[in-house]
Amino acid sequence: MAAKSNPIPSVWARQQREPDQPALSRAAIVREAMAVLDAEGVEALSMRKLGARLNAGATSLYRHVATKDELMELAVDEVAAEIHVPAADSPDWRAAATEAARSFRGACLRHPWVASVLGQAGLAYLGPNLMSFSERLAALFTAAGFPEPSRAIDTVLSYVIGMSTTEAAWLTTVARSGESEHDFIARLMPAAQQAAAGLDHLGPAYTATDVADPVAIRDAKFAYGLEVVLDGLAMRLPH
Repeated sequence: MAAKSNPIPSVWARQQREPDQPALSRAAIVREAMAVLDAEGVEALSMRKLGARLNAGATSLYRHVATKDELMELAVDEVAAEIHVPAADSPDWRAAATEAARSFRGACLRHPWVASVLGQAGLAYLGPNLMSFSERLAALFTAAGFPEPSRAIDTVLSYVIGMSTTEAAWLTTVARSGESEHDFIARLMPAAQQAAAGLDHLGPAYTATDVADPVAIRDAKFAYGLEVVLDGLAMRLPH
């Protein structure tokens, strides 16, 4: 007798049951979950806490969302709806890919939890918004002439997720300090200068007394790395 297969652990792989409490919708649950995630992070989200915020018991939530993992899938898919990908017939594939990567980064910074969740996902998310996002990227890289567009997509998304995870963690630390990013860096700078004192290569980078625009610096770092990634991909295009 063949062994019974375990169900696929994804909210998109099972049929949604009819709710017994119509006033409590899946959409309302996801909106409230995202409010918790954006304000407090993944660790702060629990079904019990979410139920209290919605004036509903955890059992009522489970009628719409079976597990916290399913809830995270739904929240990630909502974020994916915010990402813009230019049309596949854009005249400059690099400019279009840059716009898509910047839009993805912007969504990750508006929702600081999402990059780390995507980076840790053991199962490819199958939500309609994320699938649509992937489809538009595939159309863009296919039109650009990449013989294996999925590899180009993975390369760009891995870069954006990696950079955004680090950047979001930094901004979360700054936010917890209660200071602006500029003021936080200014307070940190003396300790950084002391740590780098006497180092031939790092020392000069910390000698400036004025704190530059931190947003512009982060933007420039992201743009530089993205250019390097796209330079490498361009070399893979058939000539």
